[in-house]
Amino acid sequence: MVFVLILAICPDKKAVCAHEPEKGEDQFLTNIRQLTLQGKSAGEGYFSQDGKFLIFQSERDPENPFYQIYMMNLETGDTHRISPGTGKTTCSFFRPNTDEVLFASTHLDPEARAKQQAEIEFRSSGEKRRFTWDYDSHYDIFSANRDGSALRRLTNAVGYDAEGAYSPDGNKIVFCSLRDAYPIEKLTPEDRKRMETNPGYFGEIYIMNADGSDQKRLTTWDGYDGGPFFSPDGERIIWRHFNENGMLADIYTMKVDGTDVCRLTDFKSMSWAPYYHPSGEYVIFHSNKLGFTNCELFLVDTRGEKEPVRVTFTDRFDGLPVFSPDGKQLAWTSGRTSNGDSQLFLAAWNHEAAREALKLSPSRSGAQATELHAPSGALKEDTATDTNQKQYDEGKSGAYRFSPDITSADLCAQVKYLASDELEGRMTGSRGTQMAAQYIAGYFHEIGLKPLGNKGRYFQEFPFISGSKFVPSQNHLQIMREGKGTETVSFEVERDFLPLTFTANGGVEGQVVFAGYGLSIPGDNGNRYDSYAGIDVKDKIVLILHHVPEKVDMKRHLELSRHSGLRHKAVLARERGARALLVVIGPGSSDAGKLIPFSRDKASADSGISVVSISGAVAEALFANSGRNLGTVQAALDTENPQTQGSFLLPKVTVKVSTAVEQIKEADCNVLGFLPPDEKSEGAECIIVGAHYDHIGRGGVDSLAHKEEEGQIHNGADDNASGVAVVLELASSLAEERKNNPQIFKRGIVFALWSGEELGCLGSSYFASHPTVPLKNVIAYMNFDMVGRLRGNNLIVEGVSSSNIWSRLIEKSNVKAGFQVKLLQDPYQPTDVSSFYPKGIPVIHFFTGVHEDYNRPTDDPITLNYDGMVRIAGFSRSILIDLLPQTERPDYKRITPLEEHKTEKVSRKASWGTIPDFTSETKEGVKIDTVKKDGPADKAGMKNGDIVVEIAGNKITNLYDYNYLMDTAGFGKPIEIIVLRNGKRETLTIVPVARK
Repeated sequence: MVFVLILAICPDKKAVCAHEPEKGEDQFLTNIRQLTLQGKSAGEGYFSQDGKFLIFQSERDPENPFYQIYMMNLETGDTHRISPGTGKTTCSFFRPNTDEVLFASTHLDPEARAKQQAEIEFRSSGEKRRFTWDYDSHYDIFSANRDGSALRRLTNAVGYDAEGAYSPDGNKIVFCSLRDAYPIEKLTPEDRKRMETNPGYFGEIYIMNADGSDQKRLTTWDGYDGGPFFSPDGERIIWRHFNENGMLADIYTMKVDGTDVCRLTDFKSMSWAPYYHPSGEYVIFHSNKLGFTNCELFLVDTRGEKEPVRVTFTDRFDGLPVFSPDGKQLAWTSGRTSNGDSQLFLAAWNHEAAREALKLSPSRSGAQATELHAPSGALKEDTATDTNQKQYDEGKSGAYRFSPDITSADLCAQVKYLASDELEGRMTGSRGTQMAAQYIAGYFHEIGLKPLGNKGRYFQEFPFISGSKFVPSQNHLQIMREGKGTETVSFEVERDFLPLTFTANGGVEGQVVFAGYGLSIPGDNGNRYDSYAGIDVKDKIVLILHHVPEKVDMKRHLELSRHSGLRHKAVLARERGARALLVVIGPGSSDAGKLIPFSRDKASADSGISVVSISGAVAEALFANSGRNLGTVQAALDTENPQTQGSFLLPKVTVKVSTAVEQIKEADCNVLGFLPPDEKSEGAECIIVGAHYDHIGRGGVDSLAHKEEEGQIHNGADDNASGVAVVLELASSLAEERKNNPQIFKRGIVFALWSGEELGCLGSSYFASHPTVPLKNVIAYMNFDMVGRLRGNNLIVEGVSSSNIWSRLIEKSNVKAGFQVKLLQDPYQPTDVSSFYPKGIPVIHFFTGVHEDYNRPTDDPITLNYDGMVRIAGFSRSILIDLLPQTERPDYKRITPLEEHKTEKVSRKASWGTIPDFTSETKEGVKIDTVKKDGPADKAGMKNGDIVVEIAGNKITNLYDYNYLMDTAGFGKPIEIIVLRNGKRETLTIVPVARK
């Protein structure tokens, strides 16, 4: 069956929606999480009889692009391959009451390895083919032990044999076979053609003994019969039947001898992969009723008397559902992953909600009824309560004794101190960071970590530039104008001019050249922009306008804004030989004639040229002898009038300028503790586990405080007292583990708390350049930044592409942890991992997302999810425990940084009233998690879940594009944006406002 044909069906959505539950999938499924994380894809998972194992197929072998069969231990997360590793495999199942499993495989195909290589080459070419189910005639059914041994062939007929499942007693196997179409030569010409286009048409249901004997055909209809399973009592078989043209499929049951056929659905769509609930009361299946690209799960009663009830309500494929033996969990294959590839998902199942939904569902007209006896017992589900307030209240007492275990009370106590007003927001180099550092060092000493800082202490001091200041007495500006004589006019610093923070110090003198907006942008004739075309500025002083042309359309405005940073403009002038750069806010711009404020620039390097902001009055004095008017010139430049001469020498005027800016140098420290390997592993490799402990004090330029909050202490509970607390708990727990099991510590662990992250990862960068352990011995860096706001069970793990080991370890540890993990591949993250990845060290970063309190005084201890932090700490501890005893060093994957990472930062002046979804890796655009009520986006009609794909004609491919274009677009002017909503493009017009 060519699955692309499914797209031809025009489903009647009203028929589905008429009785679907208003609550959506939440009424049936809770704690939804992605179970498999390795490889390109995974699916078709089936539980063992005791529910402790899952057998499934996955594309995760680098030497074989096809599915192989794996078994996962649902208690430990350990996974191993069962199938031979060669050829293709599919459709596995556990045999009850034994150690055996079955699966279909083509490993006996003489061309198996050649087909593997051909597929690898095809995928490497970048080409794609339409998806079709593979009815490879070499598929046969095999049994094996769970460790892959005792492999035994059960079918040997020519043609496809697969889709097998054991009976509840383990004595029978039901399966699908295309054997009756072979040899193909016996088929009629019509059937031969059908075999080429729709081979599934010949699929029939067979039954055999568990040893492969007594193989019997059960179905005789025209059309594909496949995907069979036994009922919980073993009395019936359920399967999917396609009509002759393969356009429709419905769910049927029959007795094990093929009699008493009962149709459960008449859904006018493709419905398949049915599976019984252990209660025997209903069946779950998936259907393309809403379109194949959005297959959803549905329920139907086992008598087929009711209309199906929709279970899932999430975009992309949801299918191949399977209940756990106790009926309390559902595993299924879904494309609701960050990249859209299918993986296995797991969720808690609400049996009572399912029964009630089916009870309320309308009757199906013409339904056939079959009396089935089912137990009436109900499965109960525990409910969770919010304990944040209770934990916070319990942690208020002054004296607190920490436990060696990871506990919510410990985490709360640590955050309460670090994020208290007493530490005044922990600005780098402040009294607050000093107090935090002493607290951390005392904790390290208490749990027995070895000092790894300077001079036998826990502290590693580092210098940093906290800002800049200009020296008024050493900043001068004079204009010498020629007329009947030479007139010298002196100007006053702070009133008429100001040096910019990245200016070079010293004095220069020269003639003045006006160079428009000071831009130089390559491109074709339509996009190229060069303010310096046709003008020589060597040994001259250049005067330019701030910003970019004001009257161009928004798309052009954004193109030009990418190159409009003042540092970049200064470099352009310097590279062309200019001695100095004067910048004026033109009369046609907002804040016309005002000076550009002197900011606390923390960069250590100047621009290599004197750069000065001048007032409108100074600019008028420079233009006085030119016969031109700056306002008129700017007006022509603002429309890119091709007749305008935008660059010219200002005659009879010379400028003399002196600048003096001093950097303010301070010091702070990292806090470093070492948990060494066992005594037999001295000098061994180590892992660094880190988080930054600084924040932004009372706010400043990085604050997102509301107007009434300005100047208040920004306590930074989530950013990043939460990360520090998790690292402290890991240190305590693992120190205790080392006492009890020193033999597993083949590697040491450096616990590192950094300062200066908010100013540009200063502390971790200093350590990476002045390491207190050899970097060649560091095999991985694990970072925690903002891990206190776990919501919806969503945990973001970033930097996964830095090593092939991460997806495997994360998948294993998450089996027990149970998060809905969002894997983000990019290792170039704006946090302390950026100090280690370029040094050849695999990195991984844990993050629970941005929220309304980010960089505001409201980021307080009471807002954190401490139970969630316990789970995150336990999850990461499991990964560390796996890394400690391994003899093989994790591989390092070098990824070339995207150009977007290098874009000059722009100030965040505009607000749209949106929060992006940091957990989503969409193939196009940026998904919006939250649209703030009455904000610009809300007024424009944007909705939660919209995907922004264009801003003012500029394509959005990632978060870097989104942030940069949002900021450079400015505020007060309408901007046309395009969003994807339910797969359709919608055009909105937004008017951003100034950030408060």
